[in-house]
Amino acid sequence: MAAQWLELNGPGDYQYDVNIAFSKDEGRSWTDPLVPHDDRSQREHGFVSLVPDQFGGLTAVWLDGREYDSQTEGESFENAMQLRARQINSDGTMNAESLLDVRTCTCCQTSAARTASGDIVAVYRDRTADEIRDISAVRQADGEWTEPASIHNDGWEIAGCPVNGPAIDTMGDRISVIWFTAAENEPKVRIAFSDDGGAQFDEPLRIDLGAAAGRVDVLQFADGSALALWIEYVGGGEAIVMCHVTPDAGCVAPQALHINRGGGSVGFPRMALGGTGAFVAWTQPISGADGSTTIRVVEVALTP
Repeated sequence: MAAQWLELNGPGDYQYDVNIAFSKDEGRSWTDPLVPHDDRSQREHGFVSLVPDQFGGLTAVWLDGREYDSQTEGESFENAMQLRARQINSDGTMNAESLLDVRTCTCCQTSAARTASGDIVAVYRDRTADEIRDISAVRQADGEWTEPASIHNDGWEIAGCPVNGPAIDTMGDRISVIWFTAAENEPKVRIAFSDDGGAQFDEPLRIDLGAAAGRVDVLQFADGSALALWIEYVGGGEAIVMCHVTPDAGCVAPQALHINRGGGSVGFPRMALGGTGAFVAWTQPISGADGSTTIRVVEVALTP
């Protein structure tokens, strides 16, 4: 098992390091944490995705703020976050860092997964000098990372981070990526499929119900379909919406898994595939508890 968390390294709210620890006894004991990034400056390092390998190690992908308050000569932007990655072996040794993108959205979650061929595909919200913040992907094949490529030209121009990153999942060499966009001031949830390990993606499908808040997740199935999860605003609250999506029919029968009508937020729900169903977890606000939350987990049966 592996776990990651963030730890402050300075007095500011956005000064923290990534910490990663391993367990070889099902979580009964843990190694001392290691920091995957060489940079130890008092800047932001976070929004981590962990992708396990077959040798007991993993590859970590994160957003890195080591150049956040600097400006590269000849560039027309400031305060750029970077996307970086590093392979960490089961014994805690680390390979060299890889710089995957010199300019990304500041604080949208990353997501990454491994295909059957062993390639890693990482997705994230990119950022151009003109403040277009669409979703890009990078792939690691035969140990080398590709150049960033946009999954779809949404054209969302926003001079700030929406804190609303994409999600990816794989099964074999089939891939699904789900994301939120509000291009032209119209909030949408979109999903795109790939059947060649992420080399190319089909035209995305819109699957939201008209009041999308995003905060997405996805599970890929072997038949090419996917289980999509996202948040919709409804009746003054938030609905956790789930839908089985196929490349041909799209989202046919969306269902509200849970509706939160009280104060607070359900945050960013997450899914994991179980033996007979999908487990969904979210942070549930406790009514009248001064902002306190609890974790709720439900198992959703999946029909064959």
